[in-house]
Amino acid sequence: MARILGIDYGSKRCGIAVTDPLQIIVTGLDTVETDRLFAFLENYISKESVEKMVVGLPVHKDGNFTYLKENIEGFVKQFSIRWPLIAVDYGDEQFSSKHARQIIFDSGVGKQKRQDKALIDKVSAVVILQRYLKHI
Repeated sequence: MARILGIDYGSKRCGIAVTDPLQIIVTGLDTVETDRLFAFLENYISKESVEKMVVGLPVHKDGNFTYLKENIEGFVKQFSIRWPLIAVDYGDEQFSSKHARQIIFDSGVGKQKRQDKALIDKVSAVVILQRYLKHI
């Protein structure tokens, strides 16, 4: 089996999570600036076998998509052109940042680390991928 990538796509940076090759365990991989995301993925995919990518789709409380939907769809289109053999799916991103903040708080890390937006994005990617895999 191959890994599944989870992406918490943002306008400034993206959190990235990944499963183990058996697709059982989800781990936070990294947080990268959005304009460096393709370079990061190019490097990662050249070293690891990836069969699918799950991108969080942000939705407002009222059920409407946020302004990022168009950016995410553009990213997915470019990704699919570069890596046509890697399936792409969307995951539920609703409240993933809030859930990530709670997970970080519950882990007992210090206040300064809890305010690290890169850590929040990475943990949000884990939440999105876990939801997708129905672990939550």
